[in-house]
Amino acid sequence: MAESVQPSLLPIGHYPSRDLSRLFENGRANKLIPRDRHFHDWYSFVLSFPPHLVRYYLEDFHLSPDDTLLDPFCGTGTTIVEARLNGFRSIGVEANPFAHFATSVKIDWSVDPSDFAAAAGKTATRAQSILASQGIDDTSEEDGRIAPDALRSLPPEAGRLLIDDSVSPVPLHKALVLLECIRALDREPFYPHALLAFADALVFSISNLRFGPEVGVGRRKPNTPVIQPWLDRVFRICRDIRSLPTNTYPPAEARLADARQIAAVLQPREIHAVITSPPYPNEKDYTRTTRLESVVLGFINSRQELRDFKMTLVRSNTRGVYKDDTDDQWVAGHPSIQAIASAIEERRKELGKTSGFERLYPRVTRLYFGGMARHLAQMREVLRPGARLAYVVGDQASYLRIMIPTGRLLADIAKDLGYKPIRIDLFRKRFSTATREYLREEVVILEWQP
Repeated sequence: MAESVQPSLLPIGHYPSRDLSRLFENGRANKLIPRDRHFHDWYSFVLSFPPHLVRYYLEDFHLSPDDTLLDPFCGTGTTIVEARLNGFRSIGVEANPFAHFATSVKIDWSVDPSDFAAAAGKTATRAQSILASQGIDDTSEEDGRIAPDALRSLPPEAGRLLIDDSVSPVPLHKALVLLECIRALDREPFYPHALLAFADALVFSISNLRFGPEVGVGRRKPNTPVIQPWLDRVFRICRDIRSLPTNTYPPAEARLADARQIAAVLQPREIHAVITSPPYPNEKDYTRTTRLESVVLGFINSRQELRDFKMTLVRSNTRGVYKDDTDDQWVAGHPSIQAIASAIEERRKELGKTSGFERLYPRVTRLYFGGMARHLAQMREVLRPGARLAYVVGDQASYLRIMIPTGRLLADIAKDLGYKPIRIDLFRKRFSTATREYLREEVVILEWQP
């Protein structure tokens, strides 16, 4: 069994802790329980953290209804959806264009579910008619008899952005026909909801994708139903909106922005509390998680647009590192981070690893923590005195099995920037495929007292 290697470090801070893994039952800590499927299940990252963790800190922070909660890495909106359901005003900031779109839809409960369901039914009928005219039965999983040159496909440049075999040709053709029909609803208030239902169906029912620690390709589906999975998701959205006891929920917003420049999209001293989960320092390219839906729906159309998007992210993996990146300057004087980066480089040489990506491991480690330091420095401008912050992070050993104690390092960085680290809670332990060990996933609790 491979073991992670702990470099000789200068002391990292030690902080009080709570063991939440017992409270949430470690094995199910990150599972979406049935009561939380409403709204959250419209679309979510596979590895997003659960609503019950948000509820725990909403209560632990003793917020009042007039307080504003922020998630600066809001992903697909778990924090702000849950905050709104529990009566708190919330703001989410997200750099991923598709994830920002998903969050914006998930907090919009103003549409008329009857109108939406009726329009979706007509759209489905139209799509079925087009496919039938081409000799395609969408209820069948047979290969179909449509000639390959008659199949719709993505523009070549966009298609090259996808993971190979993300979706098979016939299902993609059918999905593009359905999407064309959905586009006819573009003036309706529920149009974004129809697109989000399409995206969720595309990824989790129509595509060949599978999700483990990383997104990959599973069983190929030469043909699979497209229209009914979309309708099922539309009806789920309608049921959730109908289930609301009232429409008097506090406002929630999603803003498209780089979390390292967050002061540009928030007012000074606007935020009373933060609950968030930033990317972890590992080799997961988070842009791949939403690549299929981002490309098919037109959020990303070219390599340049993908690069521009990656430039707005904290550098957490080597596929998002660029020559002109300078975030590492923020931690140039942090001895423990420098020691970890040096240990990774020494380990690389010892193992004879020479690929371009492996050579970047020390740099991406510095850039990651530098990006988080830059983010926390910006946050000081938007936090009210006494604001509490919860950052869900995880220990990592992806870089040649050198242990990165992310939570403690983040607490030390925050302390250097004037925050008061309160404690580091153990959320759960997760299995590392790199080291075959269990690593800690933690919640770093900070307080801002200028």
